[in-house]
Amino acid sequence: MTRKTILGLSGALLLGAVLFFYYGGRKVPPGQPALADITPEKFSTIGTAFDEAKGDVRLLVLLSPT
Repeated sequence: MTRKTILGLSGALLLGAVLFFYYGGRKVPPGQPALADITPEKFSTIGTAFDEAKGDVRLLVLLSPT
């Protein structure tokens, strides 16, 4: 493969991944709460939900884009 072909395929894959991320479905399994966007206004809601689940396993994962 030529360098131009590899770059073109890489670009197409990247574009496909970005489109799927923004326009793909956001379905969750039955019984799981719906996905939520985290904004500064919702931090207290997240903290309350975290504190209410004392008897459950709790996991909070923050991913940084950098």
